[in-house]
Amino acid sequence: MGKGGRMSVQPVANTEAEKNESIVRRVPHQKPPFTIADIKKAIPPHCFNRSLIRSSSYLVFDIAVCFFLYYIATNYISLLPAPLSYVAWTAYVYVQGCFMFAIWVVAHECGHHGFSDYHLLNDTLGFILHSLLLVPYFSWKISHRRHHANTNSLDRDENHVPRFKNTIRSYYHHFNNPLGRVFIITFTLTLGWPLYLIVNIAGRSYDRVASHFDPYSPIYSERERLQIMLSDLGFVAACYGLYRIALVKGFAWVFLVYGAPLHVVNGFLVMITLLHHTHLSLPHYDSSEWDWLRGALATVDRDYGILNKVFHHIADTHVLHHLISSIPHYHAQEATEAIKPVLGEYYHYDGTPFYKAMWREAKECLYVEEEDEGDNKTKGVYWYKNKL
Repeated sequence: MGKGGRMSVQPVANTEAEKNESIVRRVPHQKPPFTIADIKKAIPPHCFNRSLIRSSSYLVFDIAVCFFLYYIATNYISLLPAPLSYVAWTAYVYVQGCFMFAIWVVAHECGHHGFSDYHLLNDTLGFILHSLLLVPYFSWKISHRRHHANTNSLDRDENHVPRFKNTIRSYYHHFNNPLGRVFIITFTLTLGWPLYLIVNIAGRSYDRVASHFDPYSPIYSERERLQIMLSDLGFVAACYGLYRIALVKGFAWVFLVYGAPLHVVNGFLVMITLLHHTHLSLPHYDSSEWDWLRGALATVDRDYGILNKVFHHIADTHVLHHLISSIPHYHAQEATEAIKPVLGEYYHYDGTPFYKAMWREAKECLYVEEEDEGDNKTKGVYWYKNKL
């Protein structure tokens, strides 16, 4: 290791077996020989700059594509014969959902104040965009901020908190098979996000029911209640707007044009977040071992192919995002390449196609437990296991 905590990057695996071994090889769980200051020093200074014009250009493009797809779908798909129209509507739902998720990512960037240098503008825009996507903006922003502050802490992380073996319900054994995994994945991708918002499913355990819609939820402090109420107001206003449109156009029309693509948005949101924090190579920590830097490092970058660009690189630069969340997405790739020599073995990337990765993690990552490694005991450090 040289000055500033620089380390050599892991050698590239050549054979398929080496690649598979590299993917599941555990990242170091010891305190790293570098600091967040070392990481920041390695990043070119311009990567920290946020341009309102440039950020807005991406948002305008995403919105324009969504309106174009809407125009094509509502004016021309009905002219196609039945078999082709079904295919066309399916394609519309998926593609529209992808670009709506791109808008979700921009709103997410507003929540991290990575859109511009103006906090009021960031929050105003994030509030509008997330409300239109039926997300309570400030409610999510607060819990998401705490997720970033406590990543991979088994005691304080806010979402995708892994289970312990003794907390797995007995009936879950009936789902530990291919058919059961299909059901669990389907349930997770369709209902996971709304249930997380409503009852905090897969979130941190509290002494009572926690909800992102409840101003008195244990997730929030007293001084945050007004923001939760404002988030609820935005959510209700968006729902009322959809209701008024449905009275004119019909509820089926609203679902097909907006509701079905929104399910695609929610599915990708849950999948991307889950796959960033669920991997055999990643440690979790209890309060005796956790610290912010090690928790932030225990994430993995994923590959979504052409969707990396559509999704503004939220998936393939997520390690950087947890280290410095205010860097705008259009600098994230350059910044990621800059920090890799510093992170060395602490950086992890998995290029497995996301649909294969989702199946693999559903099979292999069932719960976490400590592991006795002889002289190198990992007390306070937990790893995913798959043997029920």
